Amino acid sequence: MVEPTLTTDGEPFHWSEDVHRLLQQHQITLVSFVPDGGLKQLIELCQQDPTIRTVTLTTEEEGIALAAGAFLGGQRAALLMQSSGVGNCINMLSLPRIANMPLVMLITMRGESGEFNPWQVPMGQATPAVLEASGVVVFRVQTAVDLIPTLSGALGLAFQSNCRVAVLLSQQFLGAKQFVGGGS
Repeated sequence: MVEPTLTTDGEPFHWSEDVHRLLQQHQITLVSFVPDGGLKQLIELCQQDPTIRTVTLTTEEEGIALAAGAFLGGQRAALLMQSSGVGNCINMLSLPRIANMPLVMLITMRGESGEFNPWQVPMGQATPAVLEASGVVVFRVQTAVDLIPTLSGALGLAFQSNCRVAVLLSQQFLGAKQFVGGGS
């Protein structure tokens, strides 16, 4: 799990700040997402950034259509989601593949080590294979040291070669979600 470090002014530093800066460097102007706790800080940074338009999605495949529209309009987009949403995207992934358009997806993983919710396991385990079968190049981040070089390489590949890429943020990197429930 990534532990926030302290900045020079003593405030906590989170990996999302580096990712946000990288999105800016790669001229991402549209970020779409289905709300996700693992991406909460990154989403908030993008929402506060006047150079990035954010769109909250009702379902993940809408983000693929938005990314295609951004590409056709000369803009760059990124789609943020949880691995459970990949199953919603299978059919729509044909659009950027057939049209030879770039697509960047940043995906928080579920169903891995430490998962408390058995419903997350099947899609979490299938996510890499589903993406690869759909023509998406898959990268996995296991540690904080891997994050920026992996994402930077994925962004370069996507926008320089019109590739579909997904960067999977493992539960080892993020930490497994914990069940917080109240029962009798």
